[in-house]
Amino acid sequence: MDRRRFLISGAVLGCSAAASPLMTPVALASAPWQNRRVVIILRGGMDGLDVVRPWGDGDFAALRPGLADTAPAADLDGFYGLHPDLAAVRPLWEAGELGFVHAVSTPYRDKRSHFDGQDILEAGGASLGAGLRDGWLNRMLQTVPGLEAETAYSIGQERMLVLAGKAATASWAPRTRLRISDQAERLLELVHHDDPLFRQASADAIAIAREIEADAEMDEETGAMMAESAMMSQVSGGGHVTVAEFAASRLRGETRIAAFSLNGWDTHNNQPAGLRRSLGVLSDTLLTLRAGLGEVWGRTAVICLTEFGRTARENGSRGTDHGTGGAVLLAGGALRGGRVLGDWPGLSEADLYDRRDLLPTRDVRAHAGWLMRGLFGLETGLIERAVFPGLDLGADPGLLL
Repeated sequence: MDRRRFLISGAVLGCSAAASPLMTPVALASAPWQNRRVVIILRGGMDGLDVVRPWGDGDFAALRPGLADTAPAADLDGFYGLHPDLAAVRPLWEAGELGFVHAVSTPYRDKRSHFDGQDILEAGGASLGAGLRDGWLNRMLQTVPGLEAETAYSIGQERMLVLAGKAATASWAPRTRLRISDQAERLLELVHHDDPLFRQASADAIAIAREIEADAEMDEETGAMMAESAMMSQVSGGGHVTVAEFAASRLRGETRIAAFSLNGWDTHNNQPAGLRRSLGVLSDTLLTLRAGLGEVWGRTAVICLTEFGRTARENGSRGTDHGTGGAVLLAGGALRGGRVLGDWPGLSEADLYDRRDLLPTRDVRAHAGWLMRGLFGLETGLIERAVFPGLDLGADPGLLL
């Protein structure tokens, strides 16, 4: 195995002698799949009723007199309309590369805490007391022997519970660069000069850091070239674009799974302005992934999940409060898109959960599980036992081509 197939794990290499050979190198290995999966956590509780508006339901407009008419939605199928601030990704819908699932949620009910809701979503259990201390994506990796860190990447500054666990994964945060200063290189040479084992290990560590730094610079150059394409011309700058570009660069290689978060979905006040920002970020992210993945996009499925939906009724601040049922956004060239899936429960007061929220008609974990089945070939029984313990996956929704 050559040096380019190693990833230094542990402390960031900086201005100290952090390139010590005492750090353990982790070998990179391909997973036994060609398909890719991206999991995006939309933190804050995305309002699925606004993102994918059920304007065919006669009760919808009455529940949201100040929100439903802020901007016209684009018709999707005669019943649902797409929020106008997702217009940039409407071509993905037309190409069958974008879809939604409505009226879904985790098993979390009633307390509606962001922290608890996100923990349940990422742990994949039925409740906070389910005894699960790792994330469902990590448990999936644990079922496949021989996988190593590069197979899955957690991206961003915050800890991603969904990828936490015994299986080895890699992580990266924006603006973190793997670089050894000239002084650190010289110090390593002096310290290990008379020890043949450490001397060679130090030389290897320095060479690895240089190659990874060179790869990072090459990725930047590639991203600049891609910016000239028509698709990239639609993408604005920002940290979320950097995250998406990095995810795409890894997924073009050995990595098969990437997970990261997009914040800003808690829209208690002035929801139109809040969603405009957040949906713009989400659109940028999806378009950046599509452009950056190139041919690999055709083997990729993206799932965007949120901890809970929001109230069916708008509040007095042109916003919505924490709710229950919500929506999932799906994207990717492997997707059978152009559809809004889900068993619609209705929005009459009698149909609402607790007379306030969209009633969930299916567990969101089932759709995450069926994506695993379709992308990676895991047996349904294994998913129900090891990945989402106790879950009944139910009928196959046919998410993939």
